[in-house]
Amino acid sequence: MEKAVAILPTDDLAVAKKFYVEGLGFHVTWEHTEDGHSGLIGIARGGIELTLDSPMQGHGRKAAVGIHVDDADALYAEWVRNFPEIRAPKNEEWGARTFGLQDPSDNTLFVMGPIPPK
Repeated sequence: MEKAVAILPTDDLAVAKKFYVEGLGFHVTWEHTEDGHSGLIGIARGGIELTLDSPMQGHGRKAAVGIHVDDADALYAEWVRNFPEIRAPKNEEWGARTFGLQDPSDNTLFVMGPIPPK
C-alpha cells in the first residue's frame, strides 16, 4: 500500500499537539522530541494522517492540506465547539461542501465533503 502524508510546519510542537489532539480530536501515533517543543509528531484521526514538524527548516511555511470527509457539517459541528472562529460550511459551485481553519502556525486545514441532498 502507498499513501501520502502531509507534513505541516509548526512553530512549537507543544502548541500544535494541544491544538490537534485536544482541540480537533487527533491522537498521537508516534513522537520524536527531546524537549517537547521541537522535533516531529505523527497524528491521526480516522483515515487522516499528518506529521507535525518543528522547526521544519528548508521546506517552506504556511502549508495547506485538503481533508476529504463524508460529512463536512458533522466535523464542523464537532470542531466549532473548540474553535468558534471557524468559517461555517458552504456549498461550492464546483460541487463540494467546504469549511476551513488555520492552525496556530498559520497552516490551512481545508475540509471538503459532498453537498448533502436536499
